Amino acid sequence: MTIAARTPPACPPPIAELIARGEHRAALSRCAAEHGPAIGRLCMALLGSQAEAEEHTQETLLAAYDGFATWRGEGDVRAWLFGIARRRCARRLATRQRRAHRLRLLEGPQPPGTPVDEHVHTRRQAAALRRALEQVEPSLREAVVLRYQSGLSYREIAAICGIEEAAARKRTSRALARLRAIMNPEARRGREVQR
Repeated sequence: MTIAARTPPACPPPIAELIARGEHRAALSRCAAEHGPAIGRLCMALLGSQAEAEEHTQETLLAAYDGFATWRGEGDVRAWLFGIARRRCARRLATRQRRAHRLRLLEGPQPPGTPVDEHVHTRRQAAALRRALEQVEPSLREAVVLRYQSGLSYREIAAICGIEEAAARKRTSRALARLRAIMNPEARRGREVQR
């Protein structure tokens, strides 16, 4: 009795290979499966809204599908997708800021609420961090979100943002310093008094 050697299942081709062969639907499916959750987390971190994050994740994947025919195959597919998501979120944030500015002119200041339990306190801290992120310069905000929310390396951040790796490190460091200053104004005042 002879035992036939089992051949392991063939690994699916890489996404870049699918794009190069013109198998765009298969490439889109693989992009969604492999990178969709990470793109969603990036969009959520940048936009602060689950609904908007889901919408922009889908729009990112559709934009990638539209761009497959012209993709030159340079660089990493993941970095390319993150670049698309980053630009789409930046446009959305700019629109939101313009709209919020117009609304503030109409509404005036809102009274702060009182936290009643730990869950509310945690949500308020998250909201405060999102507000602080909105005060940080967009290029710095992108770097810190890509690094800490999306878990990308500085090299990947550099590729996505079109900058050198050292610049990605510097932007992340500056963003963290700015966030600390915004989130802890007492410490900032203490440093100003010491100078």
